Amino acid sequence: MNDIAIEVFDEEHEKDLQYNVNAFLSTLGEDDLIDIKYAINAFLGNGNEQIYCYSAMVIYRKKRN
Repeated sequence: MNDIAIEVFDEEHEKDLQYNVNAFLSTLGEDDLIDIKYAINAFLGNGNEQIYCYSAMVIYRKKRN
């Protein structure tokens, strides 16, 4: 039987997020992926430096043993 599960990724750089999500997706079977939610947040840090946060939530079917 399959359970629904999520995996959450949070990175400071867009390319790091892309790499980590793709690496995780490569571990799934072809019918396991349900959806991917993606978000970008920007805010001012110390000294008015703009900081970005790239995140993704992968929703997938987790196979039970």
